[in-house]
Amino acid sequence: MAKTTELRQVALERPFDDQKPGTSGLRKSTRQFQTPHYLESFIEASLRVVPGVAGGALVVGGDGRYGNIAAIAVIARMAAAHGVSRLITTTGGILSTPAASHLIRSRGAVAGIILSASHNPGGLDGDFGVKINGANGGPAPESVTDAIHGATLSLEGYRILDAEPLNLDAPGTTTIGAMAVEVIDGVDDYVTLMQKLFDFDRIAALLRGDFRVAFDAMHAVTGPYASRLFEGLLGAPAGTVRNGLPLADFGGGHPDPNLTYAHELADLLLTGSRYDFGAACDGDGDRNMILGRDCFVNPSDSLAVLTANATLAPGYVDGLAGVARSMPTSAAADVVAGALGIPCFETPTGWKFFGNLLDAGRITLCGEESFGTGSNHIREKDGLWAVLFWLQILAVRGCSVAEVMAGHWSRFGRHYYSRHDYEAVASEAAHGLYDRISGMLTALPGQAFAGRTVRAADDFGYTDPVDGSISKGQGLRVLLDDGSRVVLRLSGTGTKGATLRVYLESYVPPSGDLDQNPQLALKDLIDAIDALAEIRVRTGMERPTVIT
Repeated sequence: MAKTTELRQVALERPFDDQKPGTSGLRKSTRQFQTPHYLESFIEASLRVVPGVAGGALVVGGDGRYGNIAAIAVIARMAAAHGVSRLITTTGGILSTPAASHLIRSRGAVAGIILSASHNPGGLDGDFGVKINGANGGPAPESVTDAIHGATLSLEGYRILDAEPLNLDAPGTTTIGAMAVEVIDGVDDYVTLMQKLFDFDRIAALLRGDFRVAFDAMHAVTGPYASRLFEGLLGAPAGTVRNGLPLADFGGGHPDPNLTYAHELADLLLTGSRYDFGAACDGDGDRNMILGRDCFVNPSDSLAVLTANATLAPGYVDGLAGVARSMPTSAAADVVAGALGIPCFETPTGWKFFGNLLDAGRITLCGEESFGTGSNHIREKDGLWAVLFWLQILAVRGCSVAEVMAGHWSRFGRHYYSRHDYEAVASEAAHGLYDRISGMLTALPGQAFAGRTVRAADDFGYTDPVDGSISKGQGLRVLLDDGSRVVLRLSGTGTKGATLRVYLESYVPPSGDLDQNPQLALKDLIDAIDALAEIRVRTGMERPTVIT
């Protein structure tokens, strides 16, 4: 039965001037998004800019954080006012970012609106976010997000239908004005896709044996997906999925799957002997952390291992077209790609840069050091996909995570790697530090650094091999004569102050010492960049907020 609706034009006293999307959409504090007309302004601009909205289909959902359902209701009413013919959303409004990417592609939608601030905390005192994905299922390109930002700066008002609230309690269909609304189970389509890529019988045999798994959903979006997959279809014992109920404030936690914020899971694997495998995903389900008993897998190594073992999974049995990594990610995947005779691309940070390579068939796998890995099955990084891929490898090879890593390093060498995050640094101090190093780049080559010599120093730029677009200013690099390097970046994904990220990498060949503590192996680089950049002095911080 159609809902009673009435079109309303809402005037704005003045446009908002702070709605420029970052690498993963518009992220602000929840309270900022609660400002009257704030959400509506960004959605209005997006619906005006995204191609094919009138008469097209739109996918909408989010990670369950505070404001999720209310925002879906607003977006649905605005979509109807803009002539969207069909809106697809999910029960409870729960939809992971990778599942959204798959739905956009499989349902022929013109775009998706994903409500998430990813790994940022939630709740009224936390953060909220809106990300626009294109028809290929991937993040909207800069040309689109720049146009959206431009539209917000001159916006005079927005269109919305007054309508009764959506019922997201169960699957079903309804209408808002002339727009059809389809509420689906957000887990079904995604699970079906995973069953096409991996051998569920083989993985189930592993999980139903003596192999014990702990998965931490961090009270975020992957709880329902992981419960269906691991405890349902794969037969893992009840309790395998921890913190599986999505909560508006993520249970007061920080849904970022790393050794700092997922420390309870890390303790189970790194100090205990009950579990053989551990994993966690972030707020919207696109990031992952992989652990074995007494073994942490850094994300750069994870991408390399998946690349080296890809043909063990049915979905990749024919091999890989190529692999890509973000610039700050270690070169571990490069070494594997060289051995396999496939290309390896180095891109700026941001998943959208992988999209062109995936769409053009130039790569099959891709990943970032920030705990994101993915493939051509969608156009987003995919946390649970990575977890299933690791379980596939372990099931086929019949060994532990630590044994996989030891074998990998003995064949390809080890890239000792770490990222040091200095969070919530005063913006003036962070930019002052960054600008100082930027001004030193041309003078650094030939100078001594950490017992080595600087071979080159630059601000990374990228020319897209598919469309020729150029991206500059992607991170400051100090490249050393033995292949080691240090990279500095300022993050655009935080909402409070600035985050300085320092990436450190040192390569040891198979004949070298492969069993060092990464922080000790990198100590000379850590001390040298602190002295050069005056990190402790300028930030006032004695140690990083997060070390991964």
